[in-house]
Amino acid sequence: MGLDPPASKIEIKIHPRRQDNVVHPAVPSPVGVKAASAAPQQQQQQQQQQQQQQQHLFSEFRPFKRWFPWMVPTFVVVNIAMFLITMSINNCPKNSVSCFADFLGRFSFQPLKENPLLGPSSSTLEKMGALEVSKVVHKHQVWRLISCIWLHAGALHVLANMLSLVLIGIRLEQEFGFVRIGFLYMVSGFGGSMLSSLFIQSSISVGASGALFGLLGGMLSELITNWTIYANKFAALLTLVLIIIVNLAVGVLPHVDNFAHIGGFISGFLLGFVFLIRPQFGWVSQRNAPPGYIRASVKPKHKMYQYVLWVMSLILLIMFLHGFNFCESIPTLGYERVEKFRFTVGMVMLLRGVNGNDHCSWCHYLSCVPISKWSCESQEVFCEIHHNRKPDELDMPEQWEKQLLFNV
Repeated sequence: MGLDPPASKIEIKIHPRRQDNVVHPAVPSPVGVKAASAAPQQQQQQQQQQQQQQQHLFSEFRPFKRWFPWMVPTFVVVNIAMFLITMSINNCPKNSVSCFADFLGRFSFQPLKENPLLGPSSSTLEKMGALEVSKVVHKHQVWRLISCIWLHAGALHVLANMLSLVLIGIRLEQEFGFVRIGFLYMVSGFGGSMLSSLFIQSSISVGASGALFGLLGGMLSELITNWTIYANKFAALLTLVLIIIVNLAVGVLPHVDNFAHIGGFISGFLLGFVFLIRPQFGWVSQRNAPPGYIRASVKPKHKMYQYVLWVMSLILLIMFLHGFNFCESIPTLGYERVEKFRFTVGMVMLLRGVNGNDHCSWCHYLSCVPISKWSCESQEVFCEIHHNRKPDELDMPEQWEKQLLFNV
């Protein structure tokens, strides 16, 4: 029709703020033509900005909370303070004939032949709370199972253990917090002391290595139970297993309490499945998704294998640390009952004075392997009186020194 405008002058505009899309005749002007051509570019720019904002949000999104590590440094300070207090009480110039590094005064070390780790005498460590099985069993000083992990045999000993604690513990505390890592540390130290008491009963033992091996065990179980959320998991697993094997291999040297290492590792490994379990990344991402995010399906918080490992580890941990009795009594003709089977582990065996070596003839090789270079027999060193001295002048303190085992 003659009244209709030419087809070239009709433009279709879609207004985003309107609910319907209406065809509107546009006034032929160069400004309108430029606006129409710029509309797709603006939409593309808006889409790019939205994508960049979403990428920025997800780049800053952290699925798990990061904790400030204060407990592990506190443990380091406490261990060093306990060592200094022990050296002050030891007071080598007053209680021994000769000392190493005399210029340190009462903080000087025992002779290197007595303690090559630059530390106090075993009698001083015993007074401070070193692990001695006879006092735990007969005098019921169970607190020594905990106090011994805060004592160290020498300056080299405390230096090595505290360096390991910083390298391992700070990362774990940042990831899981002070409550879980502190509980893991203490329970692992207790488990290491308990296993050491069952197999090494003629020597005293000190050191935090049982607790440190518990942290390594917890790292291993945490990697296994949270397997699906990690990248490069196989490389991390091989590295961690290699570190654990090397450290356990060092424990076969003499004067090293490898049973404390093994006990601490088992406790930490089982406890890691209980306390270091993480929710699945998909479940965490859905909970922290931005508004308007459409959920395809609800993700479970944990996988089934995580629940299975949690239950099994909790049962085994209770059996290992506390123990239980299982005995089946069968009646006989004379109304007598005969005990058929008894199974005791953990604290039950320890408090009954059970020697683990009586039930395992080869277990002592886990702590020391005898070769031509050294012997694994524990020997008690007594004081020796020299003929060219007065009877009260002794090489060592008046009481004989028991063999000292340390956890490195």
